[in-house]
Amino acid sequence: MLPPRSDMPACICEIDELPALLAPQARLIGVDLGEKTIGLALSDVNRTIASPLETLPRGKFKADAEKLLALATKFGVGGLVIGLPKNMDGSEGPSAQSARAFVRNLSPLTGLAIVFWDERLSTAAVERTLIEADASRRRRDEVVDKVAAAYILQGALDRLGYGKRE
Repeated sequence: MLPPRSDMPACICEIDELPALLAPQARLIGVDLGEKTIGLALSDVNRTIASPLETLPRGKFKADAEKLLALATKFGVGGLVIGLPKNMDGSEGPSAQSARAFVRNLSPLTGLAIVFWDERLSTAAVERTLIEADASRRRRDEVVDKVAAAYILQGALDRLGYGKRE
């Protein structure tokens, strides 16, 4: 069963619009949508640090949405940052279309703010970092999706300037 939704439908917005839509201390979840798994990351309540949360096996949309929204409720999340896998030339291929379709289906089920974040090369960057850290292939396979979600979320947090001191 899906968690209760707010009275308002999801706002699919631009990254710069996100702060105005969030309650104080509402966390963000970063989402890396893969064909076989969904990597998730969670921000702290000040929205300065993204931490890997978990990797969900992909299943039917309804089950995936229930798990994602249940975690959002559990952690007091106010918005989702969805990785948008663009091609290197900036165009959108089948993976980006799949991410947009996921959000299109998810948005009527929640009142959370949703933004897309360009995730070009995020998985490659994470893989490189894990290899440099001497993580075994098995360990990399276990964590790459949730670490990629953290990479995506941290990029969005950094863009918004959360945590920067004047």
